[in-house]
Amino acid sequence: MAFDLWAPRAERVSILANGRRTALDPVGDGWWSPRDNVQWSADVDYGYLLDGDTTPLPDPRSRRQPAGVHGLSRSFDAARYQWRDASWQGRELAGSTIYELHIGSFTPEGTLDSAIGRLDHLTMLGIDFVEVLPVNGFNGTHNWGYDGVLWYTVHEGYGGPAAYQRFVDACHERGLGVIQDVVYNHLGPSGNYLPRFGPYLDDQSSNTWGTTVNLAEPEVREYIIGNALMWMTDYHVDGLRLDAVHALVDASEKHILQELAERTSELSRQLGRPLTLIAESDLNNPKLITPIADGGYGLTAQWSDDYHHCAHVALTGETSGYYADFDSLEALAKTMTRGFFHDGTYSSFRGRSHGVPIDTGTVPTWRLVTFTQDHDQIGNRA
Repeated sequence: MAFDLWAPRAERVSILANGRRTALDPVGDGWWSPRDNVQWSADVDYGYLLDGDTTPLPDPRSRRQPAGVHGLSRSFDAARYQWRDASWQGRELAGSTIYELHIGSFTPEGTLDSAIGRLDHLTMLGIDFVEVLPVNGFNGTHNWGYDGVLWYTVHEGYGGPAAYQRFVDACHERGLGVIQDVVYNHLGPSGNYLPRFGPYLDDQSSNTWGTTVNLAEPEVREYIIGNALMWMTDYHVDGLRLDAVHALVDASEKHILQELAERTSELSRQLGRPLTLIAESDLNNPKLITPIADGGYGLTAQWSDDYHHCAHVALTGETSGYYADFDSLEALAKTMTRGFFHDGTYSSFRGRSHGVPIDTGTVPTWRLVTFTQDHDQIGNRA
């Protein structure tokens, strides 16, 4: 099963593993399986040859890319790690303080292992969760993480997947929960080979960052949900921050966010500790954080951009662009008591009414994560 591959667009598939080429046979529903036994063990370097290719492609579910996102994949057995966090009971999000952490710039070395050496500083500050910016595979050496293309990997320059396990273990040892930032709404521009394998993208739809992910395809949905659960099982993370969920175009009867919330809740029951899902959303729609029983998607929380904008204007006086609507202390008071500023009000930046009011009787305002700085607001400007 380890080397099975979903590649419905291919007519022929073979695997090159440790220099040995083995054909794969179609086994139904677009899946292929090695014809002969390919020994799964630690540190197998491998890639897939599709049709007449002479250069192997990395595994869409690759766990390691030692030579970068264009090179061969390398096997990784997550179960080999001996965890020390058996007594870790997790953390609830309500009332917690989150520190957004970019591995590449948190220390001079820019690695997971070096970051461990600074965790005591965070506990001294009173931090409850570290929210790690995306660590999955991207082309090159330095990146915010939002141009990732191999969602199941941990960037080798940060230390790879084994270092990530050590980092999470060290966080738990200090009472710190870990929230991993994940990006399921688009793929980076370099190293994205997924369309060669199957219909991962919807070529008829696009968003701010590129072609829309094809959520109408069941295997693509499972690819995403399987990745989310991987972080919480193989790496023991306590939650996920879901990037720009407004770009997830899903006309299914059950939205993928609700499906993810249900699967996460079930895993939480199995593990016996809380698991958190935090959305970044431009919709100002409380449906995301409304319980499923009340007609919502059941996510734990979402970022409060309106709060940021109000606080930013109050502190700096900047009122250009979308900040113009937030130029009053009344706006700050509204976001602090009612959650959204735009809750059906006119948005001058959008040129239309925007948002839906929050019923704070159903949705407590702790489900809105407030902040005065984040990577977007700092990193996307000179």
